[in-house]
Amino acid sequence: MTDDTRFPRSVFSSGDEPDARFSLANERTFLAWLRTGLALLAGGVALEALGLGIHPGFRLAASLLLLISGAAVPVQAWYGWKRTESALRHGTPLPSAPLTVVLSVVVTAVGVLVLVGVLLR
Repeated sequence: MTDDTRFPRSVFSSGDEPDARFSLANERTFLAWLRTGLALLAGGVALEALGLGIHPGFRLAASLLLLISGAAVPVQAWYGWKRTESALRHGTPLPSAPLTVVLSVVVTAVGVLVLVGVLLR
């Protein structure tokens, strides 16, 4: 397969072809991020749809946080995959995933919102 038929061209048109194991590991990480985003979306929908006896305001806030972060994760996954693949191709240090800290804060906030929502029902 030539470089001009591979997508995205901006990644595959520069640098050297890395060991396939590293590219495949990068792809598995990308897919894991997609699964994480899907789980966050499903959790946000389920939390709001089922109610579960949680105070409505806290339930809505927690659901919205899950839905927004679930929609943002695939975007970060795509850019993270591109940045990592480029780093592999150029032999530079691997980049960090900036959304991990934000996602940790969001999941903690959702847990606190649900806890408070249960206590105040």
